[in-house]
Amino acid sequence: MQISPDTQLPSLPEITLRALEACQHEDSYRQISQIIATDTALVARVLALANSSLYGRPGEIRSVEHALLRLGTDRIRTLILTAALRQLLFDLGADQWQQLRDFWRHSLTTALTAKALATLTRYPSADEAFMIGMVHNIGELIALKMAPGDSQQEKLNSQSEIGAQFALSWGLGPMAADAMRYQQASPASIRDAAHLVKLINLSTRLAQADAAGISAAGTVFGISDDLTREICLRINNEVATLAASLGVTLADEYDGHAASRVLHQTVIRQAMAEQSLSCAGNHETIPLMLASTVSNLTLLTGCPALFFTARPESLKLVSTSQGDCPDMAVSATPALSALTRCHRDSVIVYSDPDDLSILDQQVLRLLRSTTMMALPVLFEEQCYGVFLLGTDSADDAAVETLARMFSQRLTRLIADSVAAGTGTEDLTQALLEEGIRRQIHEISNPLTIIRQYIYQLRGKLDDSQVHEELDIIRDELERAGNLLLQMGEAHEHEREGVSHAILNDELRALNELFEDTLFGDRKVTSRLSLSSGSTELKATRAPVRQVVINLIRNAVESMTTGGSIALTTTAPVFQNGGKWVELLVEDTGPGLPKDVQDRLFLPVTSGKGAGHSGLGLSIVKQLIDDMEGIIGCHSGEKGTRFRILLPAASDQNDEE
Repeated sequence: MQISPDTQLPSLPEITLRALEACQHEDSYRQISQIIATDTALVARVLALANSSLYGRPGEIRSVEHALLRLGTDRIRTLILTAALRQLLFDLGADQWQQLRDFWRHSLTTALTAKALATLTRYPSADEAFMIGMVHNIGELIALKMAPGDSQQEKLNSQSEIGAQFALSWGLGPMAADAMRYQQASPASIRDAAHLVKLINLSTRLAQADAAGISAAGTVFGISDDLTREICLRINNEVATLAASLGVTLADEYDGHAASRVLHQTVIRQAMAEQSLSCAGNHETIPLMLASTVSNLTLLTGCPALFFTARPESLKLVSTSQGDCPDMAVSATPALSALTRCHRDSVIVYSDPDDLSILDQQVLRLLRSTTMMALPVLFEEQCYGVFLLGTDSADDAAVETLARMFSQRLTRLIADSVAAGTGTEDLTQALLEEGIRRQIHEISNPLTIIRQYIYQLRGKLDDSQVHEELDIIRDELERAGNLLLQMGEAHEHEREGVSHAILNDELRALNELFEDTLFGDRKVTSRLSLSSGSTELKATRAPVRQVVINLIRNAVESMTTGGSIALTTTAPVFQNGGKWVELLVEDTGPGLPKDVQDRLFLPVTSGKGAGHSGLGLSIVKQLIDDMEGIIGCHSGEKGTRFRILLPAASDQNDEE
């Protein structure tokens, strides 16, 4: 039974709508990916695209986030908008809406259960288990959109094989395909099956909330009934919380028509906003581009509009949809009017009919309106200007929605304009640098994947000699990756003229990253104690990040039964006539092996498994030497502490 891996499937309209709104509001990549990961149809679309020949990088994907990283932010936005448009084509009846909601709840429950069981049973990739859980019953979703009959029943009867076929077509590998294929096998028959097969099989049973699932947990993994019930209760609460946050009702009666209408309106409004600015941007400066869009905003909202461009201390009227533009410039302070408050606070402001300043009254006369809305145009926390719209209070909500979409589209145009700000004479150099950065990125991706596979392979082998050889290979890959990072950083420095890293910012970002991955998997906790003084360094971000990553990962891998890591910064520190920023990295592990201590910061054969890697520490020492820093170490039975001093950035300009 051959089915296209890119077949069109329905989603709950609330999920698609929330994903679309997240893109419109410029939410973070992580927030958008978390929404996508909760919907089978969206996950299926992502997997199909990420492994298509269009991207030229076929291969096994271990998580939804991995697939999204391949696509990039712009393609994700396009994917969601396309999914929203396709959603409008599905004409589901009342029974089908109910079935779709129940399907969604079962899929999400299965995925969350698979992730929890993967963590409990030490499966190396809990995110992979979640992803397979979300799409394990995709055959049922295909059948749901079909009319009742023999063909629909055939899909339902074959859903395990359909899932296996999809897993292979998406490049998820044979183990993922087997997890789909044997999802309905008896617990007794899979006791010696692959780990992922057992995870998905048991998770589907537990998601059905029956006694057979509780019993199966003991058969498959030896998990007690009480612990299994506790896991199920926690997952059910998590599903209810997620449903509430996404606007999905879990009541007995569900009808998606209302949410579909809202989605329909949102898609139309976004299309209108995009179309209204389709010809904007062909101007020499950003202010001119913004001034030219006043008539576009009026066409979109049906409201008269003015645009004031922002200057350092004033706002100047530069464009109007109401005929001739008078010469009008006003002080940005004090902020007594809707215009100046909008500029100061960078938020939408409505005029108050009972408290109009003189400036409010002047502007309202120009708009020929009794009420108005002030809309800021923002990019990277800078206000480029303010649009003023003459509004009718009865339509304020609809106008504001369109105006926000218009402003968000303008922000992307500004970003494109800033990115394309290089003069014609610099175009060749800009293209060369972009090509180098792209090549570095393309090389770094497979190196990262190879390192992950080596780590997984190491966990599957018991031969200590093979462990040592794999560690050497992985550390050499680390060194190659570090050289690539330095090359990329050097080109960024040449292009942007920015070289200084801020140590506190790097630690916060890396700690957040590791909390979601490395720390949780190893039962390791972390504590940040960051200096209130400036931690700006003379060094660039790439080597600083590489030093911290190496030390943290080595520490975590040494604490096989869990522990804690403390990251502490102090600034400024004055030593040897210089000004430094101090970093302490402390762990509660077993301490450095004696062979590593005897040749500290010099390459040794291996220390992983019993402590920190000698080769990894030699790389750290080389990076710190390159940054003209100092590193020291104390290690004992109660843990290891590294003290690093890095040169602080000068308070004066480098040109001095």
